[in-house]
Amino acid sequence: MAGQTEQLLNAILADIDAGRLNPGDVLDEAGLATRHGVSRTPIREVLIQLETAGLIRRLPRKGAVLFKPTLEEFLAILEVHAQLEGQAAGLAARRMTQAQAAELEQIVQACEAHAAQKGDGDPNGYYQLNLQFHGAVATASGNPFLVEMIKTNARKLMAYYRARYQYPGSIAQSATEHREIAELIFAHDRAGAAATMMQHVQFDQVTVMDLLAALG
Repeated sequence: MAGQTEQLLNAILADIDAGRLNPGDVLDEAGLATRHGVSRTPIREVLIQLETAGLIRRLPRKGAVLFKPTLEEFLAILEVHAQLEGQAAGLAARRMTQAQAAELEQIVQACEAHAAQKGDGDPNGYYQLNLQFHGAVATASGNPFLVEMIKTNARKLMAYYRARYQYPGSIAQSATEHREIAELIFAHDRAGAAATMMQHVQFDQVTVMDLLAALG
């Protein structure tokens, strides 16, 4: 049973990461049982874990619904998330290994190539590169607890970050900022890497309102 619970949890998290599940989507127990071939017991265990992590909410007559933030919630989560991402970048500037640096450089080059070759096209493809970039920086922090906190917070905002790349020029800007952050990390500039990463993941309130409306 524990194996089924873990597999189902990982499958749902993968659906969130890939954009197959979005804010406000209903997690129907019967549908999950049919799709994943599991009984109701592991499903209910997974829903408890997702609710504890703040990734779903239980709503009357709807059941389990993927977390959909209000403006105030979005800004509050973003404030925490920016601090976590900045801390990871700062630690990476101190702790990144040569192998991790090579991996990050490869990802940054892929982001730059995407921006140069595809422009504003294929925003979903670029978003997957963006996930790789942030994942590589978080891993290089050398703090697995920080990595998990970043992942949990990111999944609450993931659909909105993905939607951001629909805006003209946002992919090119992101790729440029990835290069800036990477160079600061490579230079072991802890303060600069942390501050630039925090600025990179932030949204202004007008943009947040636009994204909430777009995914409303």
